[in-house]
Amino acid sequence: MRRTRREFVVGSMAAVAGGMVGAGVKPATPPAAPATGPEKPSPASMSGSAALILTDPDHPQPATFDRLDETWHRRAIARLQARLHEEGIDGALLRDRWNIIYFTGLWHTSTERPFHVFIPANGQEPTWFHPSLDRDLVGSWWIKDREIYFDFKHGEGAFPDQGKVQMGATVDLTRWMLKGLRKRGWGGRVIGVDFPITADLLDSVADVLPSTVIKKAGEMCERLRMVKTDEEIALTQRAMNYFSRIHAFARDYILAHGTDVTDFDVQTAATQYGVDLIMKDIKRDGKPHTAVGIGVEIGVRTGVGTAYPHPNQFHHNRIKKGDSLQVSGDVKIGGCGGELYRALQIAPWDSPREKVWEVHTECCRIQADASAAGVTGSYVAKLVHDHQVKNGMAKYVYHRPAHGEGSEGHQPPYIALGDHTMLETGMMFSNEPGLYVPEQGFGYNHSDNVMVTAKRGVQMGSVPYTREWCFLKL
Repeated sequence: MRRTRREFVVGSMAAVAGGMVGAGVKPATPPAAPATGPEKPSPASMSGSAALILTDPDHPQPATFDRLDETWHRRAIARLQARLHEEGIDGALLRDRWNIIYFTGLWHTSTERPFHVFIPANGQEPTWFHPSLDRDLVGSWWIKDREIYFDFKHGEGAFPDQGKVQMGATVDLTRWMLKGLRKRGWGGRVIGVDFPITADLLDSVADVLPSTVIKKAGEMCERLRMVKTDEEIALTQRAMNYFSRIHAFARDYILAHGTDVTDFDVQTAATQYGVDLIMKDIKRDGKPHTAVGIGVEIGVRTGVGTAYPHPNQFHHNRIKKGDSLQVSGDVKIGGCGGELYRALQIAPWDSPREKVWEVHTECCRIQADASAAGVTGSYVAKLVHDHQVKNGMAKYVYHRPAHGEGSEGHQPPYIALGDHTMLETGMMFSNEPGLYVPEQGFGYNHSDNVMVTAKRGVQMGSVPYTREWCFLKL
């Protein structure tokens, strides 16, 4: 159900006043709601913190698949090809890991070893340029055309995997790749790249591919990744449903163990719970291309560590009464998902802390409700910052309200005063207009994954923003 503005901010005030959470509450059975996709628990099985979870009727249906398939990626390539035609570009040479994964579906690790894919603007098959390290990943994927070098730095003619062990001259891998394009007839054409166009690159192109024009194509790829398809949205909702259950577990763990544990203990237990919860539903055989894009990154910090947006110290601090405490992180399945943070406050607390928490929590609602298609990121940011300043929080504001959400985490566009990008249905953002009070050693920063729709932004998490959930008595 959806709450009114007053309900959103005030939550269960009467429950708080009456000591809403009893001391020494033992952890419930593992949280069973909301439904994650493959598993759909019944309401009767909900207990503990999971019983407080409220799903939004506007939440999309969660995916029952674990990753985007070959058909989806072929359509993604077709969308890129259409844009290349519009821009008069004959093919795109991609180096950015997230662009390669988005368009080809090949999950891989980026290192100092150059890894590229060339995608023609017509119907021809793409071509890989990659190290031997990844030969099995690439060779077992659906794009078959490729050029392989042994490793970085590659020696001319040196392929120990083929029994050729020699200290050959160091190969310029940029020129090696350009020669691969020349062999396939791409000389004298217009090629887009998603990496910096340097003088060295242009010199190599002029020598190996004379008359070839190099153009920027990174923004084009980025733009295509900003608006999520139905399949990405469904996978994201599945990830956020799991994440909501992880939060319920973490809250129960804190209530059960209280000041006997550290923030690191909570983080470790919640991470283990989350990984076990998700992986029991993931179909896999241990071989490449299954269980890809899985991320369960849970962060917990208590006390003074919450007073800074990006603290640089390791968090291994015993939970104390009076602490502000944040449970945060990022959960993804097949690269889709997002943030879900909740800013908790351990009793006792005072009215200044209540005021900061309430203003921050209201700003999350303001951002989400305003994030409808057709407005700009700067417009939404101004609404949030106006509310913060009007309520006397100016000196506690350290950053913009939100970033765009993608497989890599932060991506454009941004909910920021200087970003005038118009929001579109299917874009996704974090939801974190945090407020930080370092001189008093506390701060609050909820977050969620907000999906832009025609009428409003939908917070895809199911964890309440109420005082009932966030203000705890140990």
